[in-house]
Amino acid sequence: MNIDFVEQSLRDGQQSLWGMRLRAYEAAGALPYLKDAGYRTIDLTGAGMFTVLLREYGDDPWATLDFLVAGLKGNELRSGLRTLSCVGFAPTPQAIMDLWIQTLIKHGSTSFWLYDCLYDMDLMKHQVDVVRNAGGQPVPAIMYGLTDVHDDAYFADRARQMASWEGVESIYVEDAAGILKPERARTLLPAIRQATGDMPLELHCHNTTNMAQHNYIVGIESGFTRIHTASRPMANGPSLPSTEAMATIVEHLGREHTLDTSTFAPVAEHFEHVAREAGRATGVPAEYDPRMYDHQLPGGMTGTLINQLERHGMGHRFPEVLEAIPQVRVQLGSPIMATPFSQFVGVQAVLNIVTGKPYSMVSDEVIHYVLGHYGPVPSPIDPDVLDKIMSNPRTKQLQSWERPDPSLKEIRARFAPDISDEELLIRFMMSDEEVDAMLAKGPLRVDRRRSSNNIVESLIDLIDAPAASTSFAVSTPKFSVRAARTTT
Repeated sequence: MNIDFVEQSLRDGQQSLWGMRLRAYEAAGALPYLKDAGYRTIDLTGAGMFTVLLREYGDDPWATLDFLVAGLKGNELRSGLRTLSCVGFAPTPQAIMDLWIQTLIKHGSTSFWLYDCLYDMDLMKHQVDVVRNAGGQPVPAIMYGLTDVHDDAYFADRARQMASWEGVESIYVEDAAGILKPERARTLLPAIRQATGDMPLELHCHNTTNMAQHNYIVGIESGFTRIHTASRPMANGPSLPSTEAMATIVEHLGREHTLDTSTFAPVAEHFEHVAREAGRATGVPAEYDPRMYDHQLPGGMTGTLINQLERHGMGHRFPEVLEAIPQVRVQLGSPIMATPFSQFVGVQAVLNIVTGKPYSMVSDEVIHYVLGHYGPVPSPIDPDVLDKIMSNPRTKQLQSWERPDPSLKEIRARFAPDISDEELLIRFMMSDEEVDAMLAKGPLRVDRRRSSNNIVESLIDLIDAPAASTSFAVSTPKFSVRAARTTT
């Protein structure tokens, strides 16, 4: 049996470890090796990455995508999308969702993994059809959660429905929080395999509890043929297992793969260099923490939550928040802890602690969730909590809310005439001020130039090396640098 690899260094690896801050020039050096390594699919981008690149750096996200696509020519490239929104947590108009899919496909990102943690199957089926009709490959996702509601039969039934949809190329199983245990995997994964016939299955497990590679072994033994990994510096901890480790494990299991293992070292060296220059951490295997199975926070959100608490002088209260989250999760009907519901639960836990009066302050997002505006709530809300939320004056204002459904023509009328689909989408996603600043900045930086200090240090190392050149010179029309070994 051949096991295919889905490459995650450029998307979920850097999202989990670096908060989606990988810029085009920082990816450049890895692209030639990733391009020819033999991956089944390379996961590349999403709306969140567009937002970070534009908002934090003023980088043009469409130019970034085009640069990555060009550097990975010949590979199947993937984007991720929630079924209800691509902009923040609020539901996005369907016209924008459809245009987002069509435009990404036009730019060369043709595979879409689609997820809905509340399993609104009609909505997910609609998104599958949009991707298929636009010429893309839809990959609906089973998002795993450890709750009293979501048993093996629940997940298997949803997978069975997904496998029946026209155009579905494979089904994707994700453990975002890293809380799937091998003993549960031994019942869950075979159940999904049995429910889906001969449909190719993918497994995407975060290594938050250091169990992901063991779950991959169970998955392979259960008939899963695609596993998601990242280059070692971009793997482990809140990220996924490393490609290096899993290639060895696959071979030891007597399976085959098509990866060129000679590409592993240069890709790893590249990301280690980027991490050093940018002052970012690389992934390390996580220590076992049993609290993970209680709070179930996805790795990326854990770091974000700590940063937000520290920004408000409450970093020391993080242990209280972790302790409160399991109760809030159950009180709110046991949603699966992945975006956006992990954020809803985490923020509500913070509000309960800060106010000292649980649910006296509730976010609009939680109210929308309780009212069913995000989809069917997995299990009944705790009656006392439901009474508090329903008696909130804001709930009464939002009770009759309906998802905005303007046409694309109506949306275009809000913006300057004749702007491109690409500009329309980013102006819809972000403010005009942010987009104007990006456009004024000029061409996207894609070269790999280093800081001047590093250049000088490299020249000194070169000249000081035994049997090296005795001098080195670089010149341009505007400046010149010459370094030479002095005689003693």
